[in-house]
Amino acid sequence: MKVALTGASGFLGPLFVQRLLEKGHGVHVLARDVERTLGRLPRGVSGAFYDAAGPLSPEALGGAEAVVHLAGEPVAQRWTERARQRILDSRVVGTRLLVEAMRAAGTVRHFVSASAIGYYGGNRGEEPLTESSAPGDDFLARVCRAWEAEAQPAAAAGIRTVVARIGVVLHPEGGALEQMLPAFRLGVGGRMGSGQQYMSWVHRDDTLGLLLFALEQPELSGPMNVTAPEPVTNADFSRALGAALHRPAILPVPSFALKAALGEMSEVVLGGQRVLPRRALEACYRFQHPELPAALRTLVG
Repeated sequence: MKVALTGASGFLGPLFVQRLLEKGHGVHVLARDVERTLGRLPRGVSGAFYDAAGPLSPEALGGAEAVVHLAGEPVAQRWTERARQRILDSRVVGTRLLVEAMRAAGTVRHFVSASAIGYYGGNRGEEPLTESSAPGDDFLARVCRAWEAEAQPAAAAGIRTVVARIGVVLHPEGGALEQMLPAFRLGVGGRMGSGQQYMSWVHRDDTLGLLLFALEQPELSGPMNVTAPEPVTNADFSRALGAALHRPAILPVPSFALKAALGEMSEVVLGGQRVLPRRALEACYRFQHPELPAALRTLVG
């Protein structure tokens, strides 16, 4: 089928395009800088202008039968008032405009919209969290709730809609792991804060695999956690990363240092959620990297 994709120039986008093409799908990217985005992608991909702050014509979807929505302002930055508004608007307004265009186009039958495990709120302790668990009420939880609410009119219009709540995606080319590697490679890495907070991680290969799974499985709809089946504490993650690099991981980063460096965004690092991919497991998705030590060895060993 023909798939329209936002976020094609991001951390996941180029490889997801490649996966779609390998599965025989047509790809049509929606981007603010169409020429630059297409220049990073394989031949045969089409594109149209998309800005999360402005209207999107139904024609811009290029007759797509499916839409995968990955675009959004990066969360990993200091949360000034302007940054908080950008984070919110890029997700809420952008999704609203995209869904309006989808409904007007009349060709779209499948919609996979990214969300995040921030939906559950920070500092949930050891509580196992599945797709039916209650949401949190901190900043990121409120953003995710509003973000997901904008996807619901698509479902109401008869478009099969999956909301992918993505965890901490691991790959040395981006995200949290890229930020952690320099210190750990020097042997000066360690747990953050108490280290008891849970990290609901997922290998980038499984992130792409689960997004494709959500796109192609007609029985799936509603929220789906995109996390590995075995979340770990931050302390255990630090030890596993040190072992994969053959380096010590014994120098903790104090909570006050993280708060000073990151401001309110430090809550994401110091809080934690033990999120389980119940829907994916029930639908018989087979994880390529279910356990952290082996996953890290494939990434950095």
